[in-house]
Amino acid sequence: MFKAIPRAPLLLGLAGLLPFFWGLATYLNQPLGEWALLTLGGRFTAPFVQLSYGTVILSFMSGVLWGFATKDTDWTGYALSTIPALWAFFMVGGGPASAALNLCIGFIGLLLLDLHFWQRRATPPWWMSLRLLLTGLVVLSLLPLAFG
Repeated sequence: MFKAIPRAPLLLGLAGLLPFFWGLATYLNQPLGEWALLTLGGRFTAPFVQLSYGTVILSFMSGVLWGFATKDTDWTGYALSTIPALWAFFMVGGGPASAALNLCIGFIGLLLLDLHFWQRRATPPWWMSLRLLLTGLVVLSLLPLAFG
């Protein structure tokens, strides 16, 4: 299952984690959070940056899965690919803690969908190596907000 990840997807995937970890930093470090709020505004400060970006990424990943579904003639792949975006739309709301917890659940569910498409050989061979790494780091960045 663990294959070497090509450099470009690895570096771009890791760069895509920056908003999650910036949000975590502004959540855990009060002076940084206050500076970010005054300088950058609430949109780029925890919890908003993590929750809005997480919603965008779940929706983006629905599109990625839709692309994988095109490699199969079975309609279920298309249906499954819509789940992350629908999850984000319906479940990421309310207070910050419940929204962060629902994002964690959404990303773990996405990982299961990734596994489904990987097992059907619709993804690159290294896909699960990348997705396990990125999903683990995303969930770790959201847990303090979910349970803080």
